[in-house]
Amino acid sequence: MKVGVRAHDFGKREIEEMAAILHDEEYEAAQLALPKAFIGIDRYEDITLQHLERIRTAFERQAVEIPVFGCYMDLGNPDPEVRAYAVNTLKQCLAWGKELGALVVGTETAYPHLNDQERKRWKPYMLDSVQRVLEEAQRVDMKLAIEPVWWHPLEDLETTLEVIQRADDAEHLRLIFDASNLLKKPSATDQSALWNMWLDQIGSYVDVMHIKDFSLDRRGNYQPEALGAGVMEYDAISCWLRKQNREIYLLREEMNLLFAKEDLAFMRNL
Repeated sequence: MKVGVRAHDFGKREIEEMAAILHDEEYEAAQLALPKAFIGIDRYEDITLQHLERIRTAFERQAVEIPVFGCYMDLGNPDPEVRAYAVNTLKQCLAWGKELGALVVGTETAYPHLNDQERKRWKPYMLDSVQRVLEEAQRVDMKLAIEPVWWHPLEDLETTLEVIQRADDAEHLRLIFDASNLLKKPSATDQSALWNMWLDQIGSYVDVMHIKDFSLDRRGNYQPEALGAGVMEYDAISCWLRKQNREIYLLREEMNLLFAKEDLAFMRNL
């Protein structure tokens, strides 16, 4: 197991500066969304082979691995132009991710917070987009990792299993597991049962976990918290991790420097 962080939680930096910061803060790995993390890259269209070489060299020098090349795209959007951009950009990022030496190229399946009807309407578009991107992943021999989120078209275990079965390719289709993004009703959920159900069925597809914690205010608004200080219960996930005999990356999202060291200790204890 290796612990890491979403790099752009440290803001937008020069490539070499970011790699040094991550090393100094004792992270072993990082998720990189290049337009969010690096000065001089404002859009995916700005990425060059020179950027990729600088990133690869700087991160190797600082011994910080790159498990996730982040390219979060609106794959289920009913608008054909939006969806075409999402698919084409993600396809290009598969080639860039391979050039960079990333483990996977990661994406969610939508941008907005969708209601029940919207999620159902967006689902067929999402399924088609994932399949077309997966074909490119197979062609360039790079792993595509999709992330289930309860307010997106890839909203639940049933839909996730459907995508897995349609793909039938565990070599190129992987999962990013973010338990906090699957906890729809914290106060009414048996988290141990929920996480065991998920991991029993899709755990072999999980190479990366996002680790975060949160609370809900009186109006139900999301509030990030230090790990262990919110509603998330990680005991079942920890038990599952301890049974694994392969490398899994735990990446902190919503990192806050006020309690970053304590969060690192929490993740290592998992």
